[in-house]
Amino acid sequence: MTYEAILYETREHVAVLTLNKPDRLNAIGAAVRTEVHAALGEAHRDDTVRALIITGAGRGFCSGADLSSAAIGANPPPQPKDQNSLLDDQGWVGRWAHLFHDFDKPLIAAVNGVAAGAGMSMALACDLRVGSEHARFKTVFIERNLSPDSGMSYFLPRIVGYSRAADLIFTSRAVGAEEAYRLGLLDRLVAHESLVEEAVKLAGEMAGWPPLALRASKRVLQKNMTADLDDALRYESVNLGFARKAVNDSRESIRSFAEKRKPTYTGT
Repeated sequence: MTYEAILYETREHVAVLTLNKPDRLNAIGAAVRTEVHAALGEAHRDDTVRALIITGAGRGFCSGADLSSAAIGANPPPQPKDQNSLLDDQGWVGRWAHLFHDFDKPLIAAVNGVAAGAGMSMALACDLRVGSEHARFKTVFIERNLSPDSGMSYFLPRIVGYSRAADLIFTSRAVGAEEAYRLGLLDRLVAHESLVEEAVKLAGEMAGWPPLALRASKRVLQKNMTADLDDALRYESVNLGFARKAVNDSRESIRSFAEKRKPTYTGT
């Protein structure tokens, strides 16, 4: 697929997806939604891609839904024409949250500027966030006479705790990079000029491990966030079997350790 609203490239085993609407601070319009869905599908199907980074072009990471009159006029919401559409209780914001949460390879947000509304939710739905001194988070929803959507009420309290989530949602105050790092909204804080390179380096560290074990590890971690201990232990046992299906990687892990060399994993 040819992309226009985003940029998509691969660097060895790491894919980099850049939202490319800098004049709108990478706001989420119809074209961005369509192309991000397509790119994540491409990365999911490509076995050479073992980790994915999402960032934004220009000054912003993502300013949330594109509410400009031009965007709304050019892409008016379609009128439901079938029963499934009429019964849809999630809408595009629900599918947006699932898109990132359900991506089954490590997903890193490289937060280069403002992340607001659904754009903040997108960053929170990633496995971790690397940010620069220009990173800024803002929940925004209450300013638009809205309660949180796009998964924010799910992701934010799991990352920062209930009371801090309440603080950010009820006040809609801006959170700068240093505070974001202290709160846990950012996992790494790096220099702006090397943000994407540092994110690629981190993703490369993850991508250097056995791919099936890496994906199974993400499955276990996500599933067991809400499981009790017995179910968590069972799910761990099941996923051990998936990782062991890569028999060549199992042999390579043992051989490289015995031979005191860096392993090379193939996902087979």
